[in-house]
Amino acid sequence: MYHDILVPTDGSNASAAAVDHAVSLASQYDARVHALYVVDTGSYGLLEERASVVVDALREEGKKAVGTVETAAETADLGVETAVVEGTVHRSILDYAEENGVDLIVMGTHGRRGIDRYLLGSVTERIVRSAPIPVLTVRGESAEDS
Repeated sequence: MYHDILVPTDGSNASAAAVDHAVSLASQYDARVHALYVVDTGSYGLLEERASVVVDALREEGKKAVGTVETAAETADLGVETAVVEGTVHRSILDYAEENGVDLIVMGTHGRRGIDRYLLGSVTERIVRSAPIPVLTVRGESAEDS
């Protein structure tokens, strides 16, 4: 049923829960896992000369986040692709899915919290509303839930 499963990650608890589900589904269907981290460069454009420092730090954060997914997929003996890209988060996720023949997106219901979530809006909601493929949303435990 599924051949390529995309799990966008930001390294949050909600993303970790989505990774678990994505790996489980990929194991069941012998699918490849795609881990994607999007550096939202548009949100940091106002920082001008300091923007490159922020973007570089986010790229490093992204490498760690997709590395966690890669480890989980490899432990389950699954094929895995990782990518860290720059752009608008929801658009980049949808573009990646289309360009890579993804047939399921698995993502957390809440990623970044606080002011980031307020400013960026709900990426998951945008994906659910506009993705031409199925989207599985996974609620993860957050600091607010404990």
